[in-house]
Amino acid sequence: MNTSVNWKKLQNGSDIRGVAMEGIQGETLNLTNEVVKQLGKAFAHWLNRKLNKAKITVAVGMDSRLTGPSLKKAFMLGLTDVGVDVYDCGIASTPAMFMTTVDHDYSIDAGVMLTASHLPFNRNGLKFFTEEGGADKSDITEILDLAAQHSLESIQGRGTVRELDYISIYSNSLVRAIRSGVKDGVDKKHPLKDLRIIVDAGNGAGGFFAEKVLTELGAEISGSQFLEPDGNFPNHVPNPEDKEAMESICEAVKREKADLGIIFDTDVDRSAIVDKQGNPINRNELIALISAVILDEHPGSTVVTDSITSDGLTWFINDHLNGKHKRFKRGYKNVINESLRLNAVGEESWLAIETSGHAALKENYFLDDGAYLVAKLLIKLADLRLENKDLSQLIKVLPTPVESKEFRVKINTEDFASYGQSVIQELENNLFKDWEKVPENYEGIRVQCKSVTEHGWFLVRLSLHDPVIPINIESNVGGGVDEIASRLKKILGSYTYLDITPFDD
Repeated sequence: MNTSVNWKKLQNGSDIRGVAMEGIQGETLNLTNEVVKQLGKAFAHWLNRKLNKAKITVAVGMDSRLTGPSLKKAFMLGLTDVGVDVYDCGIASTPAMFMTTVDHDYSIDAGVMLTASHLPFNRNGLKFFTEEGGADKSDITEILDLAAQHSLESIQGRGTVRELDYISIYSNSLVRAIRSGVKDGVDKKHPLKDLRIIVDAGNGAGGFFAEKVLTELGAEISGSQFLEPDGNFPNHVPNPEDKEAMESICEAVKREKADLGIIFDTDVDRSAIVDKQGNPINRNELIALISAVILDEHPGSTVVTDSITSDGLTWFINDHLNGKHKRFKRGYKNVINESLRLNAVGEESWLAIETSGHAALKENYFLDDGAYLVAKLLIKLADLRLENKDLSQLIKVLPTPVESKEFRVKINTEDFASYGQSVIQELENNLFKDWEKVPENYEGIRVQCKSVTEHGWFLVRLSLHDPVIPINIESNVGGGVDEIASRLKKILGSYTYLDITPFDD
């Protein structure tokens, strides 16, 4: 084993990610077959400690990345070398790999997904699950510490490998959930009959949803695009947050005269939709839509979101839906864990969702599952057809800002985390008189801008992983974002190690 591996650098919060192939200048290979084989051994030993169980079974899947097959083979070899039995699930989704651990038809102790979400083609990574949910940051640290020990002995003999088409099993569970979820009066076998619904998988792992779910439910899927897995991602980045990707699915809906469009990220833990007019329903609109569904089922409960959601969304959840909006920290694990905490202390919370499209529902193990999110919306769509309504009508009163923009200010110093925190702390003491700090805020500093030329808000926070201060600005008047940005530039321009050139764009 190469002793020069920087194991800590492979940690990306609660995932492992690295450069798995050459092709982008300046990015050094650090997630090799050898490294991943060692990670397989380390994960086996971590599981053995956690479960106190000699014979362990692990399910392993991958997305469409070019390095997926070789890295999956290496990881499975690491597992079997130390005595773990393996189910090879081939192309799968991240949520499906979690579901293997709670499927009572199989005695699977853990699921592992090889994916780097929407990152470029040369990256790859691993996500780990037990029946308790996804690995936390501390779990990843422990696994990497074990990998660094190098000499990891066999736990029990040698393991075996069997193939398992789990994505088909998972798809069948979605079909059953939709059929059982629709109201009486809806065709239970084919609740989506006479609807044209198109899927854009971006050549990631989400193409299964068209044939294995929508067709089974009676939908017409012609016009669906980029369903075939292709790790070159030749058409667009598989990412609902990407402007080009969203434009592509919106145009497809209009071209095909479809009733609905669905777009997934690479490993299907995120999604967004498009209405029949070709309008995107993502970010705040998507949160509002699923909130309308959940709060109809669980009135008065709390919806936990990340920190960058809009003031209009808060009004929509609190005042229009009579629920409670809790704006928390960025990071899908953060919003999920906060929702779990609220339930533990007696505050009912059925939905945790980020603006990126990570949505986790209490009824579904608080798993961030893009396909299950869509399934919930399809149930509602089928029900609304009884009243000659569609999904977009549920959010027609959602206020939307006139302007919104994110600026990413780079921090040009090695100790970027502490420097960035000091900038944010000092900003509080340098606010203009017509700027007011929002009191209940869990990340960075959020400020209401009350002048008639600004009429909006901004959030300044530190990136979870990168040497960057993201600044989100929204305004309800034309030119308001530029006005707020201009005044922020004056304040931040005095900091030597900040690159404020994004304000010049």
